[in-house]
Amino acid sequence: MSQPAPMVRVSIDGREVEVPSSTTIFEAAAKLDIKIPVLCHREHLNPVAVCRVCAVDVGERVLAPACYRQITPDMAGRKIVTSGPSLAGAGHCDAETLEKSDRVRESVKTLAELLMTDHPSPCDKHRDHHDCELEVMAEAFGVGTPRFTKAPRRDRDLSSVIIAVDHAACILCDRCVRGCNDIKNNQVLGRSGKGFEAQIAFDLDDPMGNSSCVSCGECMISCPTGALINRTSVTPPPPPGAGVVPPEELIQLPLFKGVSHPFLRFNENAVVRRIFKKGEIICREGEYGSTAFYLERGKVDIFIQASFNHTRTRGGGRGGIFGLVHRLTTVFENRKQDQRPGETFPRYIHIDAPVTLDYENPIDTLEAGDIFGEMTCMNSYPRSATVRAAEDVSVLEMGRNVLYILQRSRQSRAMLDDRYRRRAIDNHLRSVPIFAEVARNPDEYARLCNLLRDRVTLERKNNGELICEQNDPADAFYLIRTGFVKIAQNHMGAEHVLNYLGPGGFFGEIGLLSDLPEIQAHGIDAARRTATCSALDHVDLVKLSAEAFHEVLDQFPEVRRQIIESALKRLEEDAATLYQIENLPLAEFLSQGLMNAQSLLVLDLEKCTRCDECTKACADTHDGVTRLIREGLRFDKFLVASSCRSCLDPYCLVGCPVNSIKRLNSREIIIEDHCIGCGKCADNCPYGNINMHSLPEKMMDDPGHPGQKVAVVQQKATTCDLCREVDGQPSCVYACPHDAAHRMTGTELLEEVRLSRS
Repeated sequence: MSQPAPMVRVSIDGREVEVPSSTTIFEAAAKLDIKIPVLCHREHLNPVAVCRVCAVDVGERVLAPACYRQITPDMAGRKIVTSGPSLAGAGHCDAETLEKSDRVRESVKTLAELLMTDHPSPCDKHRDHHDCELEVMAEAFGVGTPRFTKAPRRDRDLSSVIIAVDHAACILCDRCVRGCNDIKNNQVLGRSGKGFEAQIAFDLDDPMGNSSCVSCGECMISCPTGALINRTSVTPPPPPGAGVVPPEELIQLPLFKGVSHPFLRFNENAVVRRIFKKGEIICREGEYGSTAFYLERGKVDIFIQASFNHTRTRGGGRGGIFGLVHRLTTVFENRKQDQRPGETFPRYIHIDAPVTLDYENPIDTLEAGDIFGEMTCMNSYPRSATVRAAEDVSVLEMGRNVLYILQRSRQSRAMLDDRYRRRAIDNHLRSVPIFAEVARNPDEYARLCNLLRDRVTLERKNNGELICEQNDPADAFYLIRTGFVKIAQNHMGAEHVLNYLGPGGFFGEIGLLSDLPEIQAHGIDAARRTATCSALDHVDLVKLSAEAFHEVLDQFPEVRRQIIESALKRLEEDAATLYQIENLPLAEFLSQGLMNAQSLLVLDLEKCTRCDECTKACADTHDGVTRLIREGLRFDKFLVASSCRSCLDPYCLVGCPVNSIKRLNSREIIIEDHCIGCGKCADNCPYGNINMHSLPEKMMDDPGHPGQKVAVVQQKATTCDLCREVDGQPSCVYACPHDAAHRMTGTELLEEVRLSRS
């Protein structure tokens, strides 16, 4: 049996105290209610003595850190002096004690001044709450403007939606490191760099939002300055009539059990409970939102209410100059009425929910335990579908920061991922084109789902985060569940975007097929990534290892055929894109983005009389709404009018909540008839060449209640459709009476410019 530690009597600031041997000076002073300043230490943390502001005089040559220095038997009767007596006045201290206290105080003041030199004053924490421990201590010790040269301010890290990181406010006290590693055992935080370059780092010096941080908030609670603060701005105000769910209740729910209680307290208004009666609408398609919903009790119907039509040009009588121009009108027609060349028709529509909707009957049911609205919440996209209570329901509506931490908390993420495997994977695979044929055979499809259910892993990537890099080893195949991914190649020293892929898309197959002769014929002779893939927003990916990918190909010949055909088609399209890039050397064309153009409306200004017949013809064609403006970039004698360019790098494809804007194999941009009219593509087009086209309100069938009608305002996104019903030419070109208007690619325009200058 171990012997109890011997008791040691010492004097601290003239007052005696008896404590067990091995007690730290800081702990002994606390028994006398003597407050010794600390920055790197807290009672629940292991002391490290890195800040030294707790320095005390123990009668030795150098000052000692009170948080770390222990009282030992040989210190019996020792007089210990802190920086406090000179603040409180003489009191019970003798002259020697006060003199020593002044020495200690000056030392601590200098340390505080050094720390304040590079510290932003006030930091965000002190500005908002006046509780930055460094600045409070500096004020108490009378530190004014530091005498030392201030270093350049370090960057902020705002990659996490929960916690803002300000490296300039960090004093390297390591409290966050010990909170993360010792208290929570997450092993995410550490230090990187040396000297002035030293700073707190996440994993291998990743941005916080891209690291394995689970956003438990322990580092933020531990931080004494404004280096780590809660980003309260992402918490929306609770909706009218909603009841805020207190943290004590949330922590009892299985989904929230793995979430830090302090975090829930910091975000007390971010989760509200809403009760909806049967038939009430929870959210509507096309509306912008900033929250997601967790279905706590009951069932809801989720459907697309808009009619499935696209805009189509129809010919009529003649008008315009000399009656040469056909009078055309725009109507809404569905794909059965208007079969457009090259258009691919999905059987399923991807929405922001754990289900996909059948094109022929776009309605499904969500059950208790389902989450919907994730993409809207994380990426500020429009709602992709309308959700209505099928019975009395209770939902938890949560802000972006709460959803973010649920996706990163180990326990909560495991629950969400398990639900995806059990419920959503069947829906997801059915809607991916390469699995479409297998999905027609219920037995084969069940076998495919069972094979993949336990073989896939789910990954989440933040905006801008790298998924894989060109020339990396090809080790996995990816399916996109939510969000958008940019596919790009580095060529001739610059990044060139090959495509944007959204929900239902896939990538990574080409490198995994490099052993096939038909793939090798395109110059792919090693299992390497052929492109760099990165997240354009918050992306959910389904990852299949190379081994599992080849197992699927071996067991399902139809999937193998589809994937090989898709890979060959992509290689051909990529080769065509790179050919155009290599043959457009003019810097001006590159800077104006014309290298991406495949369908420019070009006006020869030497022939153009500014009669505006092209603009009028476009307006007549499209129900009074022109899709071109006779203004734009000028090169030599040519004017590039503002009209859809059918870009090789079409950013308009990014963000469509139902993935209805597509690029055909001919590279033309087309808007499919399940467009819900939210306007996201119009907002994204950098050239203003996508418009919203409206028709008067009309009564339509209610998808959720067969036989009933509902009033719907018809609005669809429209862009140049080249309206080739007029002698095979677009109406703008056909209408020009002077042969000044032409449609051409960027390459053709460049050649015309060269010829005119030769």
